Amino acid sequence: MKPPKKIAFVANSSWNIYNFRLNLIRALINKGLEVIVIAPVDEYIHYLNKVPGITHIPLRRLSRNSTNPFRDLILFTELRRIYRQQSPDLIVHYTVKPNIFGNLAARSCGIPSVCVVTGLGYTFLRQGIVKHITLGLYKFSFQFADRVVFENPDDQQLFVSENIAAPEQCTTVNGCGVDTQFYQCRKKSKFKSNIVFTFIGRLLYDKGIVEYVQAAEQVKKRVPNAIFWVIGEIDEGNPSFISKPQLLRWIEDQTIRYFGTTKDVRSFIQQSDCVVLPSYREGLPKVILEAMSMGKPIVTTDTAGCRQTVDQSQNGFIVPVENAKALSLALETFCGLSQKEKEEMGQKSRDKAVRMFDGAIVVKQYFDLIKQIIGNDSIPAQNPKSASRRSST
Repeated sequence: MKPPKKIAFVANSSWNIYNFRLNLIRALINKGLEVIVIAPVDEYIHYLNKVPGITHIPLRRLSRNSTNPFRDLILFTELRRIYRQQSPDLIVHYTVKPNIFGNLAARSCGIPSVCVVTGLGYTFLRQGIVKHITLGLYKFSFQFADRVVFENPDDQQLFVSENIAAPEQCTTVNGCGVDTQFYQCRKKSKFKSNIVFTFIGRLLYDKGIVEYVQAAEQVKKRVPNAIFWVIGEIDEGNPSFISKPQLLRWIEDQTIRYFGTTKDVRSFIQQSDCVVLPSYREGLPKVILEAMSMGKPIVTTDTAGCRQTVDQSQNGFIVPVENAKALSLALETFCGLSQKEKEEMGQKSRDKAVRMFDGAIVVKQYFDLIKQIIGNDSIPAQNPKSASRRSST
């Protein structure tokens, strides 16, 4: 009997694995494959308790923000050592440094590699030498990737048009997917006389939090019963983070109500009338998929990763990037809808989430990709309706 295939997942944090990859990892383990995760240890390492069968290997030399080439060389050496020791049949890389240095390490070991571009964050939104260096490193590294996977077609088109990746290497999946059974529609039970808008995400300029607050200031002048919630953490490891004094001013001015962070957003989404994410660019934002799955209208921006989630005036509204005035007008338009119209928008969100972004669909997309690279017998045939789902416990 042949030993099971071994697949390694590499990311810049255990948080990334916990929030975005567990559905795929669980499905692979349920199919009898061996899975190892290579990532720095953080508080989200408890995901190991949720999915028995994962082997976690700490990654000690990855610094998200370092531009020191010597540190990156040490990271490359560490990854190559781990790859040689573990000898996986396939390595799936997420986030920038694993996509670059992990992919090169896999090439040096002769191991097939998939690079997943989950979005183009701060580096790509700012002009400068770091952006050009990163693009050059991507272009060099991706020559050796077996596949380059994107979470929206805009990012794929950009990488192909800039000759960073070859068209035949590239494919697009529907984000990380959403468990539409775990995130089910629930009726709002509190704040019935108020209209609750909710922003959920890291408190970064690039997520559009400033535009959200500015729009809140304008809307509250004309719609007194509009309430604006914020859930998320200050990510000081990201150059785009909002400072604590800035956040405190918004709270003291009563523009927003801040709830900190949570590992389960369902109760906040349930009590919301509309979820708002005015991001500058995304891969495919999971929080929007979760809100759609729970039957909530969406207001987001006309940018990569966001525009794919909303059909204008059907399940929400799309507004220009970095435009607080347009955002406030969209939110006021939503306030003017009847309750029936808001519920119909929410149902269209739910329908779209189930039809396009269910986690089972994304798992099947990855299964098909893996079989193409390491053989049709690596994973038994998978019915998309029967793919493993996350337990609600």
